[in-house]
Amino acid sequence: MKQVNESIICAGFGGQGIMILGKVLAEAGMMAGFHVTWLPSYGAEVRGGTAHSVIKISTEPIGSPYVSNADVAIVMNGPSLGKFEKRVKEGGILILNTSMASDSPKRKDIKVIKVPLTDEAIDLGNVKVANMIAAGVLSGVKEVFSEEVLDEVIKKMAGKKEELIPINIKAVKKGIELASQEAGKK
Repeated sequence: MKQVNESIICAGFGGQGIMILGKVLAEAGMMAGFHVTWLPSYGAEVRGGTAHSVIKISTEPIGSPYVSNADVAIVMNGPSLGKFEKRVKEGGILILNTSMASDSPKRKDIKVIKVPLTDEAIDLGNVKVANMIAAGVLSGVKEVFSEEVLDEVIKKMAGKKEELIPINIKAVKKGIELASQEAGKK
């Protein structure tokens, strides 16, 4: 097994599936055989308010779920960019949903991957799958777990809502394709 030690922040507003995104990433990490923590921040957040979750995925046991500086931040809207850009470690990656964040990150010491996640989800036919496109982008960029593992997690988490499986699997695949296109630009 390859050595992995990733900390990820997922941030956006309530209703964008931030908690589900975090849980999918944590489940994928577990399914891939890693140690995992997932720390959702519900607080007073409601639909429309800011929300975030923090995930750690490691080959080694994890001492604390807290992340001060993340390897990766998935930022789904403008207010979250302002709040979480500074929490990406130097040399880290910020995946930015340009559909909902018009500002560009100010830092030059991180890699920024700009993807119109919401627009891509609308193109797929369901705005709610922007979070799974983000999961696919992360998978394509970091290669911590495979597309197949993400697909299995989606099937497991869908429960009795089996009609959601195909669109979410399609969204993950789209995210991986977008990550590949981004890599081709460099």
